[in-house]
Amino acid sequence: MKKVFLLFAMTGALYSCGGGSDKTDSTGAEKKEEKKPSDDPAYMEGLTLVANSGCPTCHKIDEASTGPEYRKVAEKYANTPENISMLSAKVIKGGKGNWGEVPMIAHPDISPENAAKMVKYILMLKK
Repeated sequence: MKKVFLLFAMTGALYSCGGGSDKTDSTGAEKKEEKKPSDDPAYMEGLTLVANSGCPTCHKIDEASTGPEYRKVAEKYANTPENISMLSAKVIKGGKGNWGEVPMIAHPDISPENAAKMVKYILMLKK
């Protein structure tokens, strides 16, 4: 009986000391868990597709290169189905003029589905 009582007492002490994660802020209001883009499976899938493509040759996340930085693309375009469709088509067909005079080469080997996943990843980089 003493062991059972001791077990309950220790469990109660751990619980009251905050042994679990704190889900309230200093005012007692419940905290919302912040989700990071990297928690989204679509982010990881898009990242993998981009990393395994030729895209990093001309594009970097936050570094100037031949093409625009991914973060600048994310800042310029809202993450909407219309923009994802338009940007996916640009990835596949190529283009010129939106980011200067250097053309983006066409990537006809990338499927529309994978281009959309890549664009979604890039748009998730918005700060």
